[in-house]
Amino acid sequence: MILKRKFFCHSKALISAQAQIGERTRVWAFVNIADGAVIGQDCNICDGCYIEKGAVIGNHVILKNGVNVFEGVTIEDNVFCGANTAFTNDRNPRAVRRDPWVLEKTLVKTGASIGSNAVILCGVTIGQYAVVGAGAVVTKNVADYEIVAGNPSRSLGYACRCGRKLSADYDCAACRKQYRLLDNQLRLKE
Repeated sequence: MILKRKFFCHSKALISAQAQIGERTRVWAFVNIADGAVIGQDCNICDGCYIEKGAVIGNHVILKNGVNVFEGVTIEDNVFCGANTAFTNDRNPRAVRRDPWVLEKTLVKTGASIGSNAVILCGVTIGQYAVVGAGAVVTKNVADYEIVAGNPSRSLGYACRCGRKLSADYDCAACRKQYRLLDNQLRLKE
C-alpha cells in the first residue's frame, strides 16, 4: 500500500520518515529534514534548508533558502525567516567535548520576521511581530513588536503587525493601527 503525502516534496529533498510535516507544506530541493523534526501546515521550506531533530516549526512559516534550524529552536506560527538565517544551540561549541553539552533553547514567537543572513544566538526569545534586520546578530531577547538591527543588534523602535515602523506615538501610518506602551511592553489598542 502506498500512502499519499499530504504535503509537497521536491524529488531532491531528503526527508526522514520520522519527521512530522503538516498538510499543504511545500518542501523544495536540497532540503534536509531530520528524524524528530516537526513542521506545521502551509509552510514553505525553500531550497537548501536544514531542519534538525528536535526543531519545532509552526503553521504558515516561511524559511527562505539556506535557513538552518537546530535542535532546541521553536518557531511559532506566521514567522518569516529570510535567506541564510542561522540559529545556534550551543554557546560554547567544541569539536571534542570533555564536559556535558547544554542545549540552550530559542523561541521565535508568532508573526516575527527575521531578515536575511541574521544570526540568532541560542537562549533568546524573539517576541511577537518583532522585526530582526538583515545581517543582525541577536545576542539577547527581542521584545514584542521591537525592531532590532546591527552587530550586536540594538533597538531601532517598534513595528506594527503589518511590518511597518511605528511613529513616536506608536501609531501606524500604513494600516492605522494604534499601540500603547504599558509596563514597558507595547500593546495593540483594542
